[in-house]
Amino acid sequence: MTIEWEAGRLDSELEGAALDTLAVRAGQHRTPEGEHGEPLFFTSSYVFRSAAEAAARFAGEQPGNVYSRYTNPTVRIFEERIAALEGAEQAVATSSGMAAIMAVTMSLCSAGDHVLVSRSVFGSTVSLFEKYFKRFGVEVDYVPLSDLSAWEQSFKPNTKLLFVESPSNPLAELVDITALARVAHEHGALLAVDNCFCTPALQQPLALGADIVVHSATKYIDGQGRCLGGVVAGRSEQMNDVVGFLRTAGPTMSPFNAWVFLKGLETLRLRMQAHCSTAFALAEWLEQQPGIERVYYAGLPSHPQHELARRQQKGFGAVLSFEVKGGKEAAWRFIDATRLISITANLGDSKTTITHPASTTHGRLAPEERASAGINDSLIRVAVGLEDLQDLKADLSRGLAVIG
Repeated sequence: MTIEWEAGRLDSELEGAALDTLAVRAGQHRTPEGEHGEPLFFTSSYVFRSAAEAAARFAGEQPGNVYSRYTNPTVRIFEERIAALEGAEQAVATSSGMAAIMAVTMSLCSAGDHVLVSRSVFGSTVSLFEKYFKRFGVEVDYVPLSDLSAWEQSFKPNTKLLFVESPSNPLAELVDITALARVAHEHGALLAVDNCFCTPALQQPLALGADIVVHSATKYIDGQGRCLGGVVAGRSEQMNDVVGFLRTAGPTMSPFNAWVFLKGLETLRLRMQAHCSTAFALAEWLEQQPGIERVYYAGLPSHPQHELARRQQKGFGAVLSFEVKGGKEAAWRFIDATRLISITANLGDSKTTITHPASTTHGRLAPEERASAGINDSLIRVAVGLEDLQDLKADLSRGLAVIG
């Protein structure tokens, strides 16, 4: 099934526009009401001018709205804006980031296909592949993210898709996206990159050679922890398959959430710039503190992939993690001693958050799976928000004091 959409096709006046302009303007097509802000369409269905038009819309022979499960004008503005920011032909919005990953795999893979997944992906992503996709006959193997030779050696004749997070959660590990895309294409496979941590403000995987970009819009695209959503972007050839899955299975983004995300996109680069600045300063500071064994942040020269991050990203992101001396007990005492920072597993918020990955985001993984991903009991993750740097240092100092 092919459905003709206009996502990602810029108006002529936006051709060549910079990211900040696209984040504010792309995708909006004003209605006869002449609204300045993006309209919010609360409707489940649409009225057709004739039976023939209805038939053509349902058959995908004529573009236009059919049913808000997969065609809604507000959601479409969001999709077109993301496509513009990522340099994609088309984008498809979903109900969550996990729904976006599910939509990619369900629409592009069949029983008997083989998928390679980076070992350091989010815990729920591992659960999705292990507990569900394998059940329906999709073969899955895991590869160390940064080891290109391991990727090369893991291909099978039926390998269809590579799925990676770069940077990874929570250790900020990277892969050379251009090199991995080349390897994938040499074997006839597609490369999908979860770009949640960087957003298009800091990294554009499609420009680096990837085929598909996945986001949890819940995170930095929203930026204030208000709504759930996801989005997939890439070539129309693959995105039409994702639309077909969305039409049938229905993991749909609500119009209201799409409208909220549009407001978030307007300040995306400014926010990411502020996040990166504070995160870098905190990472440098933490690296000097007694009681801290190691800090994971690609902006630090001590990070093994610092130079790669400088090449393929415009900033180092807002998420850092660190290991404390004393294992799980010390890590929990550190977290509980904070007073300003929010103890929650979410990230991408204007409010700084702190969590213990081994017992939260990666808690459903078996101990050996956590160990292979580098998630140990002494690890703490901080997703840096927009508060004052000195206030954040003071709060983290409370944690340092109790483990000192």
